[in-house]
Amino acid sequence: MTTNERAVRALRDVLKRAGNTACADCGAPDPEWGSCSLGVFICLICSGIHRNIPDIGKVKSLRLSCWEDSEVEFMAENGNEAAKIKYEARVPAYYYKPTHKDCQVLKEQWIKAKYERMEFTQDRKSLVYDEGSRDGMLMKRGRDNGQFLSRRFVLSEREGTLKYFTKSDAKEPKAVIKVDTINASFQPEKIGNPNGLQITYLKDYSTRNIFLYHESSKEIVDWFNSIRAVQLHYLKVAFPGASEFELTPKLTRNFLKEGYMEKTGPRQTEGFKKRWFTLDHRRLMYFKDPLDAFAKGEVFLGHRDLGYSAHAGLPSGTHSNGAWRHGITIVTPERSFLFTCESEAEQQDWLKHFNDVTSAQMSPQEYSDVVWYVPHTHVMWFGTFRTHT
Repeated sequence: MTTNERAVRALRDVLKRAGNTACADCGAPDPEWGSCSLGVFICLICSGIHRNIPDIGKVKSLRLSCWEDSEVEFMAENGNEAAKIKYEARVPAYYYKPTHKDCQVLKEQWIKAKYERMEFTQDRKSLVYDEGSRDGMLMKRGRDNGQFLSRRFVLSEREGTLKYFTKSDAKEPKAVIKVDTINASFQPEKIGNPNGLQITYLKDYSTRNIFLYHESSKEIVDWFNSIRAVQLHYLKVAFPGASEFELTPKLTRNFLKEGYMEKTGPRQTEGFKKRWFTLDHRRLMYFKDPLDAFAKGEVFLGHRDLGYSAHAGLPSGTHSNGAWRHGITIVTPERSFLFTCESEAEQQDWLKHFNDVTSAQMSPQEYSDVVWYVPHTHVMWFGTFRTHT
């Protein structure tokens, strides 16, 4: 047996220890790389991020690289659990810890925050996200012309708002967004920028999207976590008896699924039209274009015991005019909604998410959303698409 074969076998034994079977940074299973600088086991994607950071950039493949005996000993003496105790000693509850499913910018800044800036060690000082306010310029996509222009954004914990101004010296904001209505999610592919961030909020009882980016990946991730910090502060005030563990899931969240489907109208005799759909927890929204500012309509998905369900196929006699033949029917207490998908795989994936939602228990707030009529706007939301009539 060669020296390197012994080293690889020894590394495999270390890899079996608690904490080492998943990537130290994103949680991806079966890491195949090791950091000789930190003594942690990481996945291929995270190893690429480590490699680009000075002082901690020495990484090796567990299978293909040659390992010195001293390096193997260092990995055995440390490992993922020890690194977590040191580098994640004081991660704030609001700070978003990315998984292997998240985009590159979130993983990159998480790794840099941990190891390069050492923001979460036991002796860390105050964090930029804890300051309670943030003021700066972000590139925002215009609602009508689609152009990205520099806009000033101001986040205030005291006011519980995120404001943006069309000019840096403007006295009045273009919009005042309450933090308790905000969702924020990174959408690099949709926005066309690796640092693209989508802000979704309620405006006049309708869902409004704004699309942002900043050339600095640190800046945009700092904004993201600052929003989450302000949201957590708001929730602590609103729900004084709740723990951080209970409140954290109410902060920003990733959409359950997005993609194209075709839909027909309420009479189910109209032709099917291709639309962009976003499933955000119990809200299924549709847009003519993925970068539309406003949803064309929404459907609330309640619990199956209340008459909500989803199944494959379309009612007998339904005429599907397009090439997409893989149907889905969503049933609500008031009416059914018909959709078609391009492939069976997409159909099954949408159905899985719909059925997961309708199987999940509803919160008291969600029960109040089942029947919601807004006077003077002619907006009705009763398990139906919510549109201005």
